[in-house]
Amino acid sequence: MTQPYFKQTAQEISGILIVLAVGDTSFLDYKKILKKREDYGPTGNGGNGLILHSCLALDPDFGQPLGLLWEKLWHREHKHKAPADEEPEQKKQRLKQKRKAQREKAFEEKESYQWVEAFEKISKLFNSLEAPVSRMHKEGYSCF
Repeated sequence: MTQPYFKQTAQEISGILIVLAVGDTSFLDYKKILKKREDYGPTGNGGNGLILHSCLALDPDFGQPLGLLWEKLWHREHKHKAPADEEPEQKKQRLKQKRKAQREKAFEEKESYQWVEAFEKISKLFNSLEAPVSRMHKEGYSCF
């Protein structure tokens, strides 16, 4: 649904030599909507909701927004509750294993991958455009 808008933004800014593509992550907290608690995931600090990662095109001289280039809406998985009778040493071991598992995760499975995914999707978007962008790439300009 949003892809045509992203493409339109890219087409409109394709002739501009320098555009800032600014990414940010927003946490949409819906912890008070109990009916949605199972559909959404934790957002930190006791929150429950969705996570939106967006990339906005900005004019570097005036900071004027030029349009949205990409966004992804997602949610974290619910965490498993610790056993109520867990001893301090057991908790220490459980958390140690959890940290180790997180370090061993493939990069593509980590939350920080959203930044790389944004760059890849926007690069692909610009590469799919015709004349002005193709000419810009040949002349050594980049979309970031």
